[in-house]
Amino acid sequence: MHKLLTQEPGKKLLLLGNEAIARGAVEAGVALATTYPGTPSSEISANFFNIAKESPLYFEYSINEKVALEVAAAAANACVRSMCVMKHVGLNVAADALMTLAYVGVKAGLVILTADDPFMFSSQNEQDNRYYAKLSGLPMLEPSSVAEAKEMVAYAFELSEKLAEPVLFRTTTRINHSNEIVTLGDIITPVTTGDFPKDPFNYVTVPAVSRNLHKKLLKNLAAAAKTSEASQYNFIEGNNGPWGIVANGVSYNYARDAIRDLKIEDRVRLLRIGFSHPMPSRLVTDFLKGCEKVLIIEEGEPYMEENIKAIAQEAGLTIPIKGKAEDLFSRLFEFDPGMVRKNIARYFDISYTPVTPIDLSDIPDIAQRPPNLCAGCSHRATYYAVKKAAEGKATIYPTDIGCYTLGLLPPLSMADFLICMGSSVGTSCGFSKTTNKKVISFIGDSTFFHSGIPPLINAVFNNHNFTLVILDNGTTAMTGHQPNPGVDMDQLKCSGYGRVSIESIVRAIGVCHVEMIRPFRIKKSIEAVRKAIDFEGVSVIIAQEVCPLYAKGLKMAMGKPFYVSDKCKNHRDCINELACPAFFIENEKVKIDPDTCVGCTLCAQICPEHAILPLKEKSKIR
Repeated sequence: MHKLLTQEPGKKLLLLGNEAIARGAVEAGVALATTYPGTPSSEISANFFNIAKESPLYFEYSINEKVALEVAAAAANACVRSMCVMKHVGLNVAADALMTLAYVGVKAGLVILTADDPFMFSSQNEQDNRYYAKLSGLPMLEPSSVAEAKEMVAYAFELSEKLAEPVLFRTTTRINHSNEIVTLGDIITPVTTGDFPKDPFNYVTVPAVSRNLHKKLLKNLAAAAKTSEASQYNFIEGNNGPWGIVANGVSYNYARDAIRDLKIEDRVRLLRIGFSHPMPSRLVTDFLKGCEKVLIIEEGEPYMEENIKAIAQEAGLTIPIKGKAEDLFSRLFEFDPGMVRKNIARYFDISYTPVTPIDLSDIPDIAQRPPNLCAGCSHRATYYAVKKAAEGKATIYPTDIGCYTLGLLPPLSMADFLICMGSSVGTSCGFSKTTNKKVISFIGDSTFFHSGIPPLINAVFNNHNFTLVILDNGTTAMTGHQPNPGVDMDQLKCSGYGRVSIESIVRAIGVCHVEMIRPFRIKKSIEAVRKAIDFEGVSVIIAQEVCPLYAKGLKMAMGKPFYVSDKCKNHRDCINELACPAFFIENEKVKIDPDTCVGCTLCAQICPEHAILPLKEKSKIR
């Protein structure tokens, strides 16, 4: 049995934040969950995927976040508790549905989890999705710990049903990827089948209907504001002292620790905001009235700061309120306990001597490990083939979101432009029309299904001139090998799924020149790529080769590792052109780590002396 299905109320488990969130949803009786995978939210979905095999939960990896939200929205309006999970930029994709769904509302609880990524550990921006709550008029909750996240999910479902609106549940990386002891609660048996009462003049959002629905949304928002005032997740700690601190999320924990470390408990009141939209204006006003000056501690944008300053102005309060400033908190990246402690001391003019850092001068520098495509990754072979086929041509390489974005780095250097999921195809249209360079773009299989198909249709219709390389490695690799519509689900021992052919889609769209390649067959691949990039119009190359990590997880047959023989003349083409992490230098000689090499044969095919050979005995490496 999956550990998150354990029916032992009171039992304590050490859970990752994302596991705790999934458990909270299960305890709340979630019956349908949807997602498009994205770090830092991916483990929530991975757990749902496995839980669904052993429980009544219906779970799906949807084609993209917009579709995921539409599926969940329909279920919630058929009186079934639903959850939709995505990373922060995924909400951009789902926003078209979100804005009008706020008008329509829900009949059963719908929780929309948005996982923000301060410091951009695995993202192209660090947008602050609290503004989506304000833009949509929907309530938002923000947990400050792993254990609280589990409990808050159940509250979110209840709040959604009380207000008849979806609830946005905002986490950040430190909540998603921290561990904490969590106490299990009862699991509510989910209601998996509901009914949809037809009411087109409340559900079909033509202008006349939407005008009335907007009025309803504003009434619901007013009700949410009253609920926020009384919410258990908005509270004040400390009853005395002239100084005020307001914090949310993980910043609340840093603030609590700093107050204790600085020994200012008797001088500070701390307001924790967990129900952040609508802001509890009456609670904030009462808090401000007891303060001489206030510090706002929040990662990301000055969302609370702007709101609290507006509340203070309306209440006629003129006390100093600061947060984001050159000498205080930045809008960039994550906070840490030391930063919070230092800025509290600075703002309140507290004598503070930072802890002396440990002397590490006698410790040698740690070798840098830049991000790199895995040993045996077929994307490396595809990039090599494209580079060789395009030699002598002026090129532009738009790329996309996935493992293959690492083609940006030298020596591959096969990425020139990236905005968002699917943008490789759309931007190729623009570059092809406004430059005289050959445009060759790259997109992964999952990203192609997510948002690469419409711009490819656009390219065919408008007769653009570029080559699209679809890197089909048989899985959604970057976020942890989740399925996509092109995956053979039989390999995962999952039944009841269809499978969509990328080649069939491309040909059905109307692409006239399509090349299928196996990238580790280098000579044939270079020849096929050359034909595609010489074609006038839209051409597509589909590079098919399974992700080696995925293959290893499925226990597929792998090739034998290779070694560098005495024939090597130390040209180092293998390193200088491929940079496979299985290579290393020892005594000025190129070596291959047999435990890392997967036997893809790429290096052996490009070696000018044919000095790289299959390894029969591990002793050959020395």
